[in-house]
Amino acid sequence: MNTSRSFRVVAVLSLCVAPAILRSQGAPPTPRSDSLRLAAQLDLDGEYAKARTLFQVLIDGAPDPASKMQAQRALAISYAFTADCAAAAAAEEKAIDYWKTREQAEPQNAFYQEGEVSNEAARICFDAGDYSGAERYYRRGSELGLKEPEPRTHPASLWDFRLTHALARISIRRGSVDQAFGLVTRARKILDDDKAMAVQQERFYPYLQAYVTLYAPHSIPADDQLSERLLKEAIAFKGNENDPYLYWLLAEFYLRPSPARPSDAAAEQCQKAFARATVHNPPTAFVRPRAKACLAASKLKPR
Repeated sequence: MNTSRSFRVVAVLSLCVAPAILRSQGAPPTPRSDSLRLAAQLDLDGEYAKARTLFQVLIDGAPDPASKMQAQRALAISYAFTADCAAAAAAEEKAIDYWKTREQAEPQNAFYQEGEVSNEAARICFDAGDYSGAERYYRRGSELGLKEPEPRTHPASLWDFRLTHALARISIRRGSVDQAFGLVTRARKILDDDKAMAVQQERFYPYLQAYVTLYAPHSIPADDQLSERLLKEAIAFKGNENDPYLYWLLAEFYLRPSPARPSDAAAEQCQKAFARATVHNPPTAFVRPRAKACLAASKLKPR
C-alpha cells in the first residue's frame, strides 16, 4: 500500500471507528477528537505505524496552529512507545515553536508550556536511555520555564525542583551514586523551602527516593529491603496510587533474581502496571510495552 492510500485508509477508519470509542467513554464526539483518540488507542494496542500515520494526517489537516501543536505532541508520545528519542524530540520542537508564537499574547502560559514540552522530550529521552539528551532537554526546559515574566504563575522553585529531580535520576543511571543522593537531599530542601509549591510536588519526592535507591548498588539484603519499602511507600503516597511507572519499578525490583522473593511477585506488579498504563503519555509509553512483555513471559494475559 502506498503512503497516500495508507493515509486515506487510516483517516476513513478513524471516522468510522473512533466515534464509537469516544461515545463508550462518555465524551462528546467530534471528528478530530475521535481521530486523536483512535490514534492514541492504536499506540496502546501496539499499532505504532498506524497511529503515526493517523497523527500525521491530523497534523497535515489541522484547522489551526493550536490543533496542529496538539497532534505534534501526541506524535511525540507515539515515538516514546518505541524509545525513539530523536523522533520524539523533533516533534516536541515543533510544539515549542508554536508556544513561541504565543509569548506576546500569553507570556506566563507560553513560557511555562515551552518548559513543559521540553521536559516531556527529556522524559522520553531518559526512558529511552539517552541520558545526555535527557539532561540537555531538562536543562532547556528549566531555562524556558524560568523566562516566565512577572507576575509569575509558576515559581522558580518549581523548575529548580524538577531539574534537581531529573539530575538525580540521571546521575544514578550514570553510576554517580554520591552525586545522586546529594541531589535527593537538595530536592528535599527545595520542597521544604517552598511549602506552597510542595503541595503539588510532594508526591514526586518518594518516587525520587525509591528510584535512586533502586538503581544504587545493592550489596547486602538490607539494601533490597530498603528498595522494596521505599517503592511501596511511593505507591501508597496520595496521588501515586495509579501511577503505572511506580508499579513497573516495583515489578522490575521483583524481576531481579532472589530466592527470598515470591515467584509470582513480579507478574502481579506487571499486571497492575499494565492495567494502569492507559493514558497516552510518557509513563504509559514506557511501561505498557514492557509490562506486556513481562506478562507474556509469565504466560499471563494482560487485563
